Amino acid sequence: MSFSLYGCSIPVFIHSLNNLSGLLEHAEKHSLAHGIDEDVLTSSRLYPNMLPLTKQVQIACDIVKLAAARMADVTPPIHADNETTFTQLKARVESTKTFLNTILPEHIKGAEDKTIVMQAGPHQLTFNGTDYVNCWALPNLYFHVATAYNILRHNGVSLGKADFLGVSAFKTTPA
Repeated sequence: MSFSLYGCSIPVFIHSLNNLSGLLEHAEKHSLAHGIDEDVLTSSRLYPNMLPLTKQVQIACDIVKLAAARMADVTPPIHADNETTFTQLKARVESTKTFLNTILPEHIKGAEDKTIVMQAGPHQLTFNGTDYVNCWALPNLYFHVATAYNILRHNGVSLGKADFLGVSAFKTTPA
């Protein structure tokens, strides 16, 4: 099978969102087990000028839904960005995955050379489809999922690298 833009985007987006959902599940269990109000964790941030966990999850979801929509020329779902609980954040991730699952390989076939123009703050950025996925969407997704991981880990949630990578999703054999 040949390499495709679909293959390095949509399944990867879904995999990372599955991992993010797992991180949120661990955090929810941690807050219950330790009698911590979940708002303490969902509103936590690594530094005062950084965004809280809720926003990290929202942005991770937005990055991938907008990337898929731009590549497939479809309208992405709109979210109100009003999630405050683990249940709501996990629902946001699930909603995003549901949308991503509607994007099929034929929807983005040929998008490698498509011109994608987007606004990022005061900057208008222009990419071809391949550079958009590899130099914008994936790095941003990983940044926000890693930041969510770091916020939770900093707050004592028992997580490891395997949770971030989603190692359990891969077929493994004993060494």
